[in-house]
This record gives sequence, structure tokens and C-alpha cells, in this order.
Amino acid sequence: MTFVVSISVVRCPLYPAQRAFQASALLRRVSDEQKPEPPPSSSQQRFESHPPGDQPDQEPQRSHHSYTGQGGEESEDYESEEQLQQRILTASLEFVPTHGWTADAIAEGAKSLGLSVAAAGMFHNDGSELILHFVSQCNSELSNLLEEQQKLVQLGQAEKKKTDQFLRDAVEARLRMLIPYIEKWPQALSILLLPHNIPSSLNLLASMVDDMWHYAGDQSTDINWYTCRTVLAGIYNTTELVMMQDSSPDFEETWRFLENRIADAMKMGHTAKQVQSTGEALVQGLMGAAVTIKNLAGLNQRR
Repeated sequence: MTFVVSISVVRCPLYPAQRAFQASALLRRVSDEQKPEPPPSSSQQRFESHPPGDQPDQEPQRSHHSYTGQGGEESEDYESEEQLQQRILTASLEFVPTHGWTADAIAEGAKSLGLSVAAAGMFHNDGSELILHFVSQCNSELSNLLEEQQKLVQLGQAEKKKTDQFLRDAVEARLRMLIPYIEKWPQALSILLLPHNIPSSLNLLASMVDDMWHYAGDQSTDINWYTCRTVLAGIYNTTELVMMQDSSPDFEETWRFLENRIADAMKMGHTAKQVQSTGEALVQGLMGAAVTIKNLAGLNQRR
């Protein structure tokens, strides 16, 4: 099977999506530079329960919720509302292959925890919170995986990979997390591309590629810092599109496409002109992806 992914490069001012992506990366970088010690990985920071300014000896405020279980009895839950939401969303992932990224999946997840389906009313009806939760969860899992690999290298228990091989393996590991939900992933992407979800989507994308480059050993401080992350984001997005249409065994065509794109990126020079062209290509690719995803969304089988 042959896949053709066409990304048009046009000479034009920066698009809003590109500015948002670069702004996300810039804000993350400025935040890191202001701290006296090297911060933990971005995914780990994102999953902290409290902001840095909170006092460690202060107990967080907890909401007191009462829900009616399936047996008709009320069960009191003293965990915070955010913790409860996270539990419900995690439980809901089991029902995505059947119900898709919908309120129905969330209702089933609540039921599986012994809660009333009314608990699904804590979330929006478009399923976006479930998708963003899954993406955040995958990013965190990838960060933990890369951190463990780094520790093995530091202990001399594993060899340090070349940058291109490291990035290829990292992107593949992250994309493989989509496999259990690949049938419903076009629907997820179509929801993430809605205007009100784009900022969160770009922030998660910027976070993911930043983690990959961080553990790959990138220490650039000039324009290359932005180039590396923008290029890798484009590679991830286009490979994701190929994956959704790949019917080869174990997605062999997808990994071949990924390897070729990584090789191309390693050969690319890092100039300001190429940074702008790459950013514009990423935006054009996302626009093309929106059309492709719209056509794929609603299909119940891969081609």
C-alpha cells in the first residue's frame, strides 16, 4: 500500500495555530529558565496536584460529594472533584472502542465505578475532556518511559541511542498507545480540531515533543530550539494520519514512513528561513489533516 501525504509550503504570515504552538513552547521555555534548578519533565509538571506557590503543610480543599449507586444507596466520596473526574475519565477509556469519545462512554465509566450515570454531567457533552485526558495520560506515560531509559543509560545498563533512532523510537512508542482506540481515533482528532479545543491540543503537542527532545539530549538555546520542536511536531502529526489509514501488519507502512521522515529531518539545516517554512508546512498539514479526518470520522473500520 502506498500513502501520499502532501504538505504544501506557502509563503505567508504566521497563522494563528502556528503562533499558538510557538507561544506554548516559548512559555514553557521561559518558565524553565526562571527556575534555579533543572525542572522535572514537562509532563510531570503538568500532573502536579498543586501549584508551586502552595504551602506543603496545607491540606487541599476537598469537595464532599454524594452520589447514588446502582443499588439505589448513596455513597459519600471525600476525594476532590478533580480526583473524582480523573477516576471517571480513566474508567471511561475501557468503553471508548464501543461508544466512541462520547458522553455515553463517560456514563459507562461512571457506572463501572458504582456511580450514577448522572456523574457524567460533570463533563461536556462533546467528549473533549475524555480525549484530552487520554492524551495527557499518554504523554505522562511516555515521559516516564523515556526517564527510565535515561536512567538505564546513566547506570551503564543500556547504550545511548543516536538522536535519530531515539526520536523514531519515542514517536513510535507514543503512537502505539493509540492502537487500542485506532478505530475511533479519527473521531477524537476531529473533536480536538474544533476551535475551542485547539489551544489545549497544541499545548499537549508542544509538551510531548519537548519531552522527546529533552530526553534525546537537546541543549540548544538558539533558533534551533524552536526548529527541532516544530519539525518533530509535524512529523508526529503526519505519521499519525498515515497510521489511521494503514492496514499493513503491525502498521509496518507507518513505521517505514516515520523512519523516512526522521531521516529527512536529520538532513535539514537549521536556518531561520527553514524554521518559518517548516512552521507554515505544519499549519498547512494540519489544515489538510482536518479534511482527511473529517472524511475518516464516522468510519468503523480501517482501510
